[in-house]
Amino acid sequence: MKGKKLLTTLAISAVLFAGCGLKSQQAIIKVNDKVITQAQFDKAFDKQADNSVFARMGIKIKENPNGFMYLMIKERVTNELIIKALLDEELAKRGIKVTKDDVNQAVKEIIDKVGSKEQLDLILKQNGMTASQFKKDLEEEVKMKKLAEQLGSSDVSDAEAQKFYKDNIDRFKYPEKVRASHILIAADPDEIEEIIRSDAANKDLAVNEINAKVNEELNARKAKADKLYNEVKNDIDSFARLAKENSDDTTTAVKGGDLGFFAKEEMVPEFSKAAFAQRPNTVSPVVKSQFGYHIILVTDRMEAGQQPFEKAKADIKNYLTNQKQLKLLDDLTESLKKNAKIEYVNSEYDPKTIQDKLQKEVKQQVESAKTKTEAPADKK
Repeated sequence: MKGKKLLTTLAISAVLFAGCGLKSQQAIIKVNDKVITQAQFDKAFDKQADNSVFARMGIKIKENPNGFMYLMIKERVTNELIIKALLDEELAKRGIKVTKDDVNQAVKEIIDKVGSKEQLDLILKQNGMTASQFKKDLEEEVKMKKLAEQLGSSDVSDAEAQKFYKDNIDRFKYPEKVRASHILIAADPDEIEEIIRSDAANKDLAVNEINAKVNEELNARKAKADKLYNEVKNDIDSFARLAKENSDDTTTAVKGGDLGFFAKEEMVPEFSKAAFAQRPNTVSPVVKSQFGYHIILVTDRMEAGQQPFEKAKADIKNYLTNQKQLKLLDDLTESLKKNAKIEYVNSEYDPKTIQDKLQKEVKQQVESAKTKTEAPADKK
C-alpha cells in the first residue's frame, strides 16, 4: 500500500498504547527496536471498523475475521502502525515535539476556517469525534507538518496557484450566502445533567429529581433567550454588545456574534432556515437547535457567484503547500520502510499472509456468485 494514503490517515489519527492483560501486551510486529502490541492493533482496528461505512450500514465486520472487509481493514491498520512506528522514531531522532500552544494555535486556525467554535463542534459531532480525540489527532497532524518543514521546501508560487485556479475553476463557484451574527444561549440537556450530577449537593437525587432540575435549567435558559430577543428586536444597535456579554459561542461573542458569510448547508437546518428567511438588518425570533437557543441578526446577503483568484489565492496556496508536504512525507516513508528491519512476530499480521487470505476470500466469493448465476440454468 502506498504511503500517501496512509499518511493522510496518520495526519488525523493518533494510535495510543492501550489494553491490559498478557495477550494485549504481546508483540505482534517489531519495527527496528520498537514493538507493536496486540493492544495497539486492537485499538486502531476497532476505531477504523466502528467508523467505517460498512459499520454504519449495520455490517458486523469484527464477527468474521476471515471476511473480505475485516482483512482489508486489518491490512490497512497493520501498515499504518508500521509507518507510525517509523515516523515516531524519525521524530525522536530530529527532536521534534509539539507543545500545548502549538495545538491550541492549530485549533484556532481551524475555527477561523470553519467560521466558529459552534460550527467546529457540529463537524465533530457529525463525524462521531470528541473534542479530546480531535485535539489528540490534531497533535499528530502538527507533528507531521513540523517534520515536513524539515524535509524540504513546500513553498507555492503565485503562478502555481493561478494554474490551479484555472484548472479547477468550478471549485470556486459559490451558492447564495448570508452574513449574520448570533447570540447563543447553550442548552444541551446532557451537558446540563452532567453539571448537575457533578455537584456534590445533588449526589443523592433520584433520576426524576435530576430530570426536573434539567428541565428547570432549560426553561431558565429559554427565558434568558426570550429576554435578550425582546431587548434587541427594538434596538438592533445593542446586538453586538449583548452578544459579547451573553453569547455562549465565545469564539464569535468577541466579534459581536459575527459569523461571517455562510451558505445554507454550512449551518444546522433550523439556523439556516431562519437566517435565509430574513432581510438584512432584521432579527429573528428565538431559534432552537441542538446547540441551544439562537437570536439571529442578518446583516448582509450575497448572490451566487464565483470567487475571484485574489480572494482564493491564500486558500489555494495552503492547499498546494499541504500537497507538497504530503509528498515529502510520502517519500520519507517509502525510504524508511526500505531501510527498516520489520519482523512479523505473529505471522497473522504479515502482509503476505493477509494478502493470501484476501485472495482466497475473493476466489470463494467469485465461485459462490458463479454458482448462484448458473443454478437456474441447471434447473432447466
